[in-house]
Amino acid sequence: MRSGAKVAVVGGVFVLVAGGIGYGAYSVVGGGSAGGTEAEAASAEVRTGPPSASEITETSKGFLKAWASGDATAAALLTDNQTDAEPLLTGYAEDAHVTEAVITPGTAVGAKVPFTVKATVSYDGKSKPWSYSSELTVVRGRTTGKALVDWQPTVIHPQLTEGATLRTGESSTAAIQAVDRNGKVLDKEKYPSLGPILDTLREKYGSEAGGTAGVETWIEPADTALPDTTLLTLVKGRPGELQTTLDANVQAAAETAVKQYEGASVVAVRPSTGAIRAVANNPATGFNAAMQGKQAPGSTLKIMTAAMLLETGQAAANRPIECPKDVLYEGRSFHNLAHFELPATDTFTTSFARSCNTAFIKRIDDVDDDSALAKEARDVFGIGLDWKTGVVSFDGSVPEEVGGEAAAQYIGQGTVQMNALNVASITATARTGTFRQPVIVPRELDGRQLAVASRSLSQNVTRQLNDMMRATASWGTGKAAMASVGGDKGAKTGSAEVDGQGTSNSWFTGFSNDLAAAAVVQSGGHGGDAAGPVVASVLRAGS
Repeated sequence: MRSGAKVAVVGGVFVLVAGGIGYGAYSVVGGGSAGGTEAEAASAEVRTGPPSASEITETSKGFLKAWASGDATAAALLTDNQTDAEPLLTGYAEDAHVTEAVITPGTAVGAKVPFTVKATVSYDGKSKPWSYSSELTVVRGRTTGKALVDWQPTVIHPQLTEGATLRTGESSTAAIQAVDRNGKVLDKEKYPSLGPILDTLREKYGSEAGGTAGVETWIEPADTALPDTTLLTLVKGRPGELQTTLDANVQAAAETAVKQYEGASVVAVRPSTGAIRAVANNPATGFNAAMQGKQAPGSTLKIMTAAMLLETGQAAANRPIECPKDVLYEGRSFHNLAHFELPATDTFTTSFARSCNTAFIKRIDDVDDDSALAKEARDVFGIGLDWKTGVVSFDGSVPEEVGGEAAAQYIGQGTVQMNALNVASITATARTGTFRQPVIVPRELDGRQLAVASRSLSQNVTRQLNDMMRATASWGTGKAAMASVGGDKGAKTGSAEVDGQGTSNSWFTGFSNDLAAAAVVQSGGHGGDAAGPVVASVLRAGS
């Protein structure tokens, strides 16, 4: 489809605007047709293989024309899922109250056809322009062989999910104006990663904040436990001020840092209080992977494993420990990166700073309790204790395992599941010796009960952990990434291998004075290479 072609909706009546270069070169697909040339339609043979360029052009144009004409049934027939497509297409005008729109297709890239929408939404005498971009994909129908639009809710709007609907009306919750710890306003435009978080805070605390509702266009999710996502505000409600623990400067640094890598997340936490200072994701909209993600954290979990070994007397920071090239435990083989080994005289600090896998796994027999790490996670680090941060979060998981699976957990692999929030909290706990549940809004706002670990680390173990992390930052695997960070600083690198993924995920966590941060970059490789610079940027902003 050439970029000059436009389909318009005017005053609720959809008409075709033939205003672009070469628009007349395309024949209009009739109502109910599934695309394809006349010769192809006349053929009794069911076609196979990818759609041709002409099929992609005609099917996409036919779909957009039918959608623009207000004929939801005809448009739905041009998709591979009429049942799901028709209600959303009908609701575009009836529920979202779109009264005017111009749809401008871009140049097809393979079977994908991007397009832009410039619309007007009208409700109760109020109107406002609304612009966005989306795309559709043309596929071959499995049974008919006809070229059809591959139906996805994102065709209507890029943020629509399965079962969700677009609506316009008076908002069901009062508006909020979230502010950081210093009273600076936090909004989605300047801090895009906060979008899902601000939606949740509004849903949860809008009434307490004392604001009033406005008139908006929003996405109503299928899951009623999830918040609505506001797309357009026609009439602003009076927002109530909502205090958060975030720091605008640290948040800004986090937003910039994650933009370096696709699939990056970072969280910063204040160890002395548990206050969350920043949360950022790339991509910024949709799923809050930094707080809800679930994946193996790699060697960053050695902070917790080291604490367990120090507490049980199986290791000490300045005591020698074996670090061979590889080790076999109950039929499962483990090795170090590039199969390096360390002299038998090197200390546990060296093995920690160099991220020696085998040094940790060789101690599992001496611990003599396969569930010891799971207990350490729960009792000391608060993992899995149902955190109440103020928004939705996954609070980490270290299941009780046996044999080789338990050994894999020692180095953050196997069944261990974490996200950047969990690992930042682990670092914060190691920093002070006491778990303080992370929060993004003060507990005093609603009097919710925060999670409390059953015990703290001793001062001796806490000191050794801090010294080992300082070594990692000053001359170990975290040296390069932490070189630009000032203050009293420490770190731990990690890389987590994922089945079917060519490059491991990059993990990094560190502290500087009273700020801890952790980051993960999907397929980023070694922790110091990708996640390390993200964490360093955040720590510099908050130190």
